[in-house]
Amino acid sequence: MIYQNFRNHLSKILGVPIDNLDFCTSHYEIKEVKKNEIILRQGEISDSTFFVEKGLLRMYSIDKAGKEHVIQFAPENWLLSDTTSQLLNEKSRFYIEAIEESIVIVMKDGFFESLSKIYPDVAEKNQRLMINHIKNLQNRVNALISTTAEERYMDFLKRYPNLMLRAPQWMVASYLGITPESLSRVRKELANKKFII
Repeated sequence: MIYQNFRNHLSKILGVPIDNLDFCTSHYEIKEVKKNEIILRQGEISDSTFFVEKGLLRMYSIDKAGKEHVIQFAPENWLLSDTTSQLLNEKSRFYIEAIEESIVIVMKDGFFESLSKIYPDVAEKNQRLMINHIKNLQNRVNALISTTAEERYMDFLKRYPNLMLRAPQWMVASYLGITPESLSRVRKELANKKFII
């Protein structure tokens, strides 16, 4: 069975003909992930890309002082992986964890290559997704060093609609690079400006 969100990703985003989607079922597995379950740990070598069919994941690191730093959230229809670990066969510096009970499509190394051999357009479209991912990461780094907490929060709301209702506030604050207290202050100031949060 191909789940609907993943089916749409394969057909609309990657261009796999809808009549041939059943071919793909041998190239991935479906995993039900419990809330707070970790599916990638620091120190492991990642061999998978995760597509979120249902639920919510996060990628984070833990510094020497034991503080968590959220790198990325992945709600429905998002892909998440430690690309550096995958491509360079290096130990991951990150954890990937389910914030909610989730259904995740686990695509092992070689998934996109196998599709590309049959559907050559997949390689180009997957490369565009990768380039867009790199662009977003560069923009995120730039935002962390050059924008205000309020600007970062506003960008967060655009990137992740409704996530404030699903993720704990301390995780959102970590993603924004601020304390939970600072996030509360930002939200209060926006509320005073009549901005709906």
